[in-house]
Amino acid sequence: MSDNHEEPCGSIDTDYSDLRALFLNCTLKKSPSLSHTRGLIDRSKGILEAHQVTVEVLRPVDYDIAPGVYPDMTEHGWDEDDWPEIQKKVMAADILVIGTPIWLGDKSSVCTGVVERLYGYSAKLNEAGQYAYYGRVGGCLVSGNEDGIKHCAMNILYSLQHLGYVIPPQADAGWIGEAGPGPSYRDEGSGGPENDFTNRNLTFMTWNLMHLARMLKDAGGLPAHGNQRSQWDAGCRFDFENPEYR
Repeated sequence: MSDNHEEPCGSIDTDYSDLRALFLNCTLKKSPSLSHTRGLIDRSKGILEAHQVTVEVLRPVDYDIAPGVYPDMTEHGWDEDDWPEIQKKVMAADILVIGTPIWLGDKSSVCTGVVERLYGYSAKLNEAGQYAYYGRVGGCLVSGNEDGIKHCAMNILYSLQHLGYVIPPQADAGWIGEAGPGPSYRDEGSGGPENDFTNRNLTFMTWNLMHLARMLKDAGGLPAHGNQRSQWDAGCRFDFENPEYR
């Protein structure tokens, strides 16, 4: 630790109060059952709310979400589908954080279903003709008592960026206990809430999400040139040169 560790950490006067964040807790447990993933989410949520970010946390498992890759699965044979209402919340959020437990070294089945339903909206376009998720930032939180944090994070963050989300530096955090059966994050004596590595990564992730969301919102999103699906379909090629046309 440096000699100046007792000096104040400083403050920031940036206004984040117009930002909205949505956490999708992909636990397999219905509310109000204790969720260890929610323990991590609450830590990040607390930082965001300390800076007046509007935060909502949902458990997809509490909803009747049909499997599929279309915006509304009632149009594809399903009688019920709550996803369109959740999608509205996704589109209203500047920040999306997906939380998941680890099962068999991978993200939960609920998390897989959420990513599939997010994908169902990815072909939509925004007002600038870009893909609909452009201008938003994404991150992930992972909990469990077996290996797999980085594997899950790679999978989730790749999926989000592929859909159009911007991923800031160090946009993931997680906690696992000893490999194999053992205490989970919120169990008494687990050491999870006190783990400095987890707390540091979670804090950096949260601030990086806020910073990048602020930058994107102030800039009006990503510049709309060279990435507009509507313009590509209209014949624009944005300096792309096809060797076959030489």
